[in-house]
Amino acid sequence: MSDLLNVSSSPHVRSKDTTAGIMRDVCIALIPAAAFGVYNFGLRALITILVCVASCVLTEYLYEKGMKKKITIGDYSAVVTGMILAMNLPASVPVWLPIIGGVFAILIVKQLFGGLGQNFMNPALAGRCFLMISFAGRMTNFAVQKGSALMNGAMGIDGFSGATPLALVENTEAGKAAVTVAESGVDILQMFIGTTAGTIGETSVIALLIGAVYMLYKKVISPVIPCVYIVTTLVFVALFGGHIATGDLLPFLAAQLCGGGLVFGAFFMATDYVTSPITPKGQIVFGICLGLFTGIFRSFGPSAEGVSYAIILCNLLVPLIEKVTMPVPFGREGEKNGK
Repeated sequence: MSDLLNVSSSPHVRSKDTTAGIMRDVCIALIPAAAFGVYNFGLRALITILVCVASCVLTEYLYEKGMKKKITIGDYSAVVTGMILAMNLPASVPVWLPIIGGVFAILIVKQLFGGLGQNFMNPALAGRCFLMISFAGRMTNFAVQKGSALMNGAMGIDGFSGATPLALVENTEAGKAAVTVAESGVDILQMFIGTTAGTIGETSVIALLIGAVYMLYKKVISPVIPCVYIVTTLVFVALFGGHIATGDLLPFLAAQLCGGGLVFGAFFMATDYVTSPITPKGQIVFGICLGLFTGIFRSFGPSAEGVSYAIILCNLLVPLIEKVTMPVPFGREGEKNGK
């Protein structure tokens, strides 16, 4: 009998990709931004990354060992969570803070909901938001240690401001709407290269794009969610950001794109397999919702950020988005109209 007539159980389409392989690729993609963060902020950035990764892996191991579950640290998902969480932290945080964040992300958000594939929101971002709420002062302190490239004036940096460039733009906009981006003290080129204040992994757009291109090349992610997210955000802030009247729209949009972790969030966090829609239309809706929330937070909220909270909120909307955008099975279109 021909093989074409053989009937087998699902799945009928299989892939050679594994969870460990995908997570390794994400880790590799994160290396350029992590390395630049260490170069930019010094040894404390490296310590934060190592401590955060170690706390995530150890928490997962101890929980699964204690609950007599299969040990899953070999799939590298805890490593990815640790790296993303660490890169969302300022280099100035004390050592105990990433430990608390790592334990919260793995234990509370991931393992207590069933482990990888069962968590309802991105564990790394949940950990970051938990730390932001609990330790707001330390999470918004972007002081840089002596000896780091940023403090030493690398790549043309002669001074250092404790505020992030996007915060400077937003604060200036709130106080004096007629002041341009350049007059607020923000250099777009420095923001693109990454020699600015911020969290460890969000500053260098070049390094983040290198990692994003790698993931796209390896087909780890699709460009749909990141592109829709970024375009929606820029359109929203262009309409409601308040800088159109100054004739400074393009520099303002460039600052919005290069600052506040938008590129980092769009490519490395919004594309999380577990907490993003799987339906094609759902991914577009998801990206639009992300952009709208981010634009609202940045344009009308007290903070210049917004990416982390936008992704967390949209993670909660994923079940509804998938329900609404689920395609009708082939040959059953009529049932959609009750026939």
